[in-house]
Amino acid sequence: MGRKAKGKKAATADISGSFRPSPNWPLLALSLVGVALAGYLSWTAVTSTAVQGCAEGGGCDAVLASRWATLLGVPTAVWGLLTYLALAGTAFIRRAETQWRWAWTMAFFGALYSIYLTTISLTMLGATCPYCLTSLALMTSILVVVTLQRPFTIKGFSWQRWFTWRGAVSATMIGFLHLNYIGVVGRVPGVEDPMSRALAVHLAKSGAVMYGAHWCDHCRQQKQLFGEASKRLPYVECSTGGQGTPQTAECSSRGIKTYPTWVINGQRYAEVLTQTRLAQLTGFQPPAAPASGSGEP
Repeated sequence: MGRKAKGKKAATADISGSFRPSPNWPLLALSLVGVALAGYLSWTAVTSTAVQGCAEGGGCDAVLASRWATLLGVPTAVWGLLTYLALAGTAFIRRAETQWRWAWTMAFFGALYSIYLTTISLTMLGATCPYCLTSLALMTSILVVVTLQRPFTIKGFSWQRWFTWRGAVSATMIGFLHLNYIGVVGRVPGVEDPMSRALAVHLAKSGAVMYGAHWCDHCRQQKQLFGEASKRLPYVECSTGGQGTPQTAECSSRGIKTYPTWVINGQRYAEVLTQTRLAQLTGFQPPAAPASGSGEP
């Protein structure tokens, strides 16, 4: 065999050696656990469903109702879900070096952002969320696993240059997001009042229903009493076609004549009800306040 043939064979071996024969199972397994966790939190956020294990008005509830629970108008849990899905996807990239670069970069930013959110919850909210801490531990574990998997075939690799560039970009992005959260840059994300949120969730659980129309002034007044938590109210839109159009079948079959109309325990209340009145009618018990030292969410 000539030198050219040997060189070509060695080059082929080097190239084939940089490919993974199978998916990155450790990365895939951890990412799928994250998908399940973030997927559940995303579902509860989108459907306004109470999170299991989080008492209404407690520390976990305060964290999930804070301005940090959304990012660019989308629940933070949804962003976490997309990140875990992306990490799971990279587990199938065959070229080892490409897979490692993408996986490490995403895990690094994810871990830093989780640390940022945890710091905020402890220092500014004075509360903790088991789900958030679990996600932090999971993302950190992914980062450690991927770090240990670094291919030694990367030419001229330097941890110092690697950390400097990605650390600077990540810190800049998180810093900008923090300025937005505190109102220095852009519009401050909406904040749910924990008590209003707890009452709205309780109303939905109790079977109470508010029938209304989007053009109804009194309906807007009713929702304004709950602020950002109004999206959690058990609300049924009766005028999907606009003012002057026929009611929806559900509202028509129930004989709804005025807006808003509350149906609570079989009784109708065609008026704007205060939170105190709604609490009395549904037997709502105000939850205990979070631990002292909590800041404004």
